[in-house]
Amino acid sequence: MEGETGDTSPDTRADGTGTPGTAGGPDGVSRKTVLKAAMAVGPAAVLLGSAPALARNRTATPDKPLTPTPYCDDGDDPTPPQTEGPYFTPGSPERDSLVEPGSSGTLLTVSGFVFGLQCQPLGDVLLDWWQADSRGAYDNVGYRYRGHQFTDSTGAFKLTTHVPGLYPGRTRHLHVKLQAPNRPVLTTQLYFPGEPRNNTDPIFNPALLMDIRDGGGGKEGSFDFVLNVQGSGPSDPPGGTWKAATGYRPGDRVTFGGATYECLQAHQATAGWEPPHVPALWRRV
Repeated sequence: MEGETGDTSPDTRADGTGTPGTAGGPDGVSRKTVLKAAMAVGPAAVLLGSAPALARNRTATPDKPLTPTPYCDDGDDPTPPQTEGPYFTPGSPERDSLVEPGSSGTLLTVSGFVFGLQCQPLGDVLLDWWQADSRGAYDNVGYRYRGHQFTDSTGAFKLTTHVPGLYPGRTRHLHVKLQAPNRPVLTTQLYFPGEPRNNTDPIFNPALLMDIRDGGGGKEGSFDFVLNVQGSGPSDPPGGTWKAATGYRPGDRVTFGGATYECLQAHQATAGWEPPHVPALWRRV
């Protein structure tokens, strides 16, 4: 047994700073609400990945920011970071695939974005992953199923690995540490929907469920992190047809920083909401 204990402090944010709980998400719909709705139509909906609400599908404004990840709540307190456990090893190699020659198991890709509170994507965020192998064993000598990576300029990450195995006392999970440049470290865990042990694992939290579906010869998972980082994020060099204070409609196209973007939602352009920084509003084409 890993010997982990959960931190259930009611006033702990995702980066460890205190905050009171909120009554719901920015649009009044929370991860838990969506999860309950999926459960109501049967476990298949959860297994197909319809449960977690992803931060990329939400918008935020300076006076209405996103809740620090993982998305909460229905009146609950913001979900706290989770325990590191005894099996973390520093100094992991930089790589985006933990699959090595001779390793086996069900292939798993986990992808998503890392956002700040104003829904700005955060580039150069460190994600340090570790997990059990398909038999439920950790490598505490070397770096099998351990590695770190960084988000790209759009805040995106993608990890290729195998579905971790089970061991006594815990449900199936992935460990990860995240750190935006010059910000505190968030240590947490990600979980799989539909696991029987989710009901008995004392550390499990449904707000940390990945969106899991079949694909790519194995499983594909999605999860968006929202860190306690204020501000609108750095701006790209000026240039292109995008202009602040302009009203854009779905389908409109602009150029910015040498790339072309298509509008996804009607909005009034605002400084700090340049197309590369708000994937909820603009899609690069």
